[in-house]
Amino acid sequence: MNAIEIILVLVATVMGMELFAWAVHKYIMHGWGWGWHRDHHEPHTGLLERNDLYAAVFSVMATALFTAGALWSPLLWWISMGITVYGLIYAFVHDGLVHQRFMHWVPRKGYAKRLVQAHKLHHATVGKEGGVSFGFLFAADPAKLKAQLRQQVADKRVELRTPV
Repeated sequence: MNAIEIILVLVATVMGMELFAWAVHKYIMHGWGWGWHRDHHEPHTGLLERNDLYAAVFSVMATALFTAGALWSPLLWWISMGITVYGLIYAFVHDGLVHQRFMHWVPRKGYAKRLVQAHKLHHATVGKEGGVSFGFLFAADPAKLKAQLRQQVADKRVELRTPV
């Protein structure tokens, strides 16, 4: 593969991973996988969460793809590199920036602030039902997300942990 093909594969994979992460978050983590994800939505003081098991599973999957790619397909190897790049971005943005697990900077403006606000609104609900903003890197306008949450409350689909 040439450099342009590699860059295109990496960019496409990172973008595809955001769609994959949105679907996994909405339909698995807030569905049948809530048992692992629940503690992420509840106050805690420990270093690790049960929710971190998802990262471990995805790491094993990426490692398997790296191995398969090394043995049989450079394309598959670069796809697994794109998955890994997404995982690193996710760790930095979600765990570091949003949840302050290893960073201590709160953005006051720009897209970083929008990412934090969108994810805080995701955490505004009690339980796994309803909610907004299931993606990690593409954040909708917080005003629109607040309106969606208010409508879910009015429709009695969700209970809020914090007012919006």
